[in-house]
Amino acid sequence: MTPTRRYDESDVRIRPGRSGSRPRTKIRPEHADAETAMVTTVDRGRYTVLVDPGGPHERRALAMKARELGRERVVPGDRVDLVGDTSGDAGTLARIVRISDRTTVLRRTADDTDPIERVIVANADQLVIVTALAEPEPRTRMIDRCVVAGYDAGMDVVLALTKADLADPSTLASLYAPIDVTVLSTSRGPDRTIVGLEELRALLAGRTSVLVGHSGVGKSTLVNALVPDARRSTGVVNDTTGRGRHTSSSAIALALPTVGGSAPGWVIDTPGVRSFGLAHVQVEHLLAPFSDLARVAEACPRGCTHGDDAPDCSLDEWVAEAPDDATRVLRAARVESFRRLLASRTGNASTDSVERDSR
Repeated sequence: MTPTRRYDESDVRIRPGRSGSRPRTKIRPEHADAETAMVTTVDRGRYTVLVDPGGPHERRALAMKARELGRERVVPGDRVDLVGDTSGDAGTLARIVRISDRTTVLRRTADDTDPIERVIVANADQLVIVTALAEPEPRTRMIDRCVVAGYDAGMDVVLALTKADLADPSTLASLYAPIDVTVLSTSRGPDRTIVGLEELRALLAGRTSVLVGHSGVGKSTLVNALVPDARRSTGVVNDTTGRGRHTSSSAIALALPTVGGSAPGWVIDTPGVRSFGLAHVQVEHLLAPFSDLARVAEACPRGCTHGDDAPDCSLDEWVAEAPDDATRVLRAARVESFRRLLASRTGNASTDSVERDSR
């Protein structure tokens, strides 16, 4: 028979105390001496900021995000408060301790069912959708998605049609003439200058504008012409797929040079996108950016879903009553584009709807 073992104090493990550590607290420092700055670009956890933007001591600095901000994302266009070494000297690193309230936030999701929102930029006044008229072919459904995202963010929307020397912009421009989208076109002149650039520059003056578009549409070319020191990489379109190659890897805010006494402004160039999910946009808000359709839909019966199977929908009647075939085609295209967005958000579309809408 095995004798019963007797236990003593040597069998008890005493964990050493942590008397030297400070107790946790939810009280955060006020950082009353923090300096204001604008985030211009983000690169692997480091933030390039412009300290005292527009002030007498304007300078660039490198910063990191303070731990107390947690997972809150900092994006180009954000106005932030900095502490630490804000001199901008080589080898220095400041800390971002606060993010100011944002006036606008441009978001997108991976698809129309993804619950995770991806903030692209903050505090922009207007969204400039850059679309090529050829090489690659324009994708109207992608334009519509960007229009919806822009209006949902509370931004003005501009449609910049590039490569007008390769195709007539009038047909595409007529699709957006009935709604509150400013449309302009640019083309290459005989001396390689960009015709129409001054009209675009006038729209950007005094404002913060974010440029979005597919790869290969000429977005970086426009940025380089607007901001000569930008030196953004430009790419070519694949002859087989008809798609452009990604040349910009991150969003960056660039100050517009003042020309002829114009007001200073900012352009935020973003990487090329191939899809623009709208899971963050409420279904009932989808019709508002289609202001031409919204006016027609006011005559719909109560409870009308405006979908393909909606009985007595005024949108169908509007298409049927078009005065001529050309107008009927344009109206049908507008209604189809809206209904595809509606179907993708309500779950009545196939899972590849976002990708098809981006083509």
